Amino acid sequence: MTPMIDVIFLLLIFFVCTASFQPPEQVLPTQVSLPGAVATELPPPEELLDLDELVIGLKWSDAAPAWEINGRRYGDLAQVRAVLEATQEVQPGLPVILKVEPRVPMEHVVDLYDLCRAVGLSRVQFAARVES
Repeated sequence: MTPMIDVIFLLLIFFVCTASFQPPEQVLPTQVSLPGAVATELPPPEELLDLDELVIGLKWSDAAPAWEINGRRYGDLAQVRAVLEATQEVQPGLPVILKVEPRVPMEHVVDLYDLCRAVGLSRVQFAARVES
């Protein structure tokens, strides 16, 4: 009986030591920003206020992705996120069409798709080129 209790305690210690614990502070949603973080609040451009659909272009130029929303270029994904969030607040449920160049690596396409879903845009479609 004693050796079995020793084995159980050893297994318990092993599982406690190998478990990864996440502090509850990191799980809870909060509006607190980290020190040195800068919040960017971009209002949606006037041309995005009355739309039937949102066309997001993803291009590959100079070994880096370039984003375009309804013909207007944006420098990074954070700016795209801010515009999408603002547009989602103004027009919830707006359909999104992703026009992706064939040269763009798939990880950037997935990042853009995930961003649209995270913002709350659930009607995301991909544009396809039809060759005749």
